[in-house]
Amino acid sequence: MVFDNKKEHKEFYLPPKTPGIVNAPAMSFLAARGHGELRSRPCGFKGGANRMKGFTRMETRFSLCGLNCDLCSMHLGGYCPGCGGGAGNQSCTMAKCSLEHGGIQFCWECREYPCPRYDGIDDWDSFVPHRSRQQDIAKVRELGLEAYLAQLGEKRAILDSLLARFNDGRRKTLFNTAVYLLPLEDLQSVMADLNSRTELAGQSVKERALAAVELVQQAADRRGVSLKLNKKPKRGGSDGGFPG
Repeated sequence: MVFDNKKEHKEFYLPPKTPGIVNAPAMSFLAARGHGELRSRPCGFKGGANRMKGFTRMETRFSLCGLNCDLCSMHLGGYCPGCGGGAGNQSCTMAKCSLEHGGIQFCWECREYPCPRYDGIDDWDSFVPHRSRQQDIAKVRELGLEAYLAQLGEKRAILDSLLARFNDGRRKTLFNTAVYLLPLEDLQSVMADLNSRTELAGQSVKERALAAVELVQQAADRRGVSLKLNKKPKRGGSDGGFPG
């Protein structure tokens, strides 16, 4: 499956009229060298295959290690089925560890949890924020998986609405991060406010986006929540540049 960064992450590649700083998450890329068409797969590459053979999970919306896959831009874009979802799911050390421990569905079910694999795991973000992982794990253990997933589903519906109605092509990462980190009640308040502004219906998507961003940012400020992803610095101390 082809992943087009310029299409999926327009906010990184479509420059605004005025200069600014772009905060991009750490990303991994595959480079293919050689001649001929990739579709011929001369080296046995099986596009879309599950990178971790035998690693499958019943619940793919909330990951083995405690991330909300249902709110990830890769999942929303159809590029990843979610943790343990089969074709398109990338391998990781946590998945391998799960297989070595009888195929447990969540790390906290293991008697060794929390283990050294969690040391420093949340220092940097990926396509989603990692800083709320332990908080989310504690919440799912307190509420139960079904109740937690119900709330996660409400968050996903709000994210879908923000992206469909208030994204001017430059707000995807901001909305994803906000919905991921802010409490459900704050997001519901933001949506209620936006829905009450009847004048927005006749405005351009750019104007609607500005209104939504303002409310989301205000909600984040009240909570002391940063809506910027923590990008891992590149080796050598430089943290500049674009993915891709």
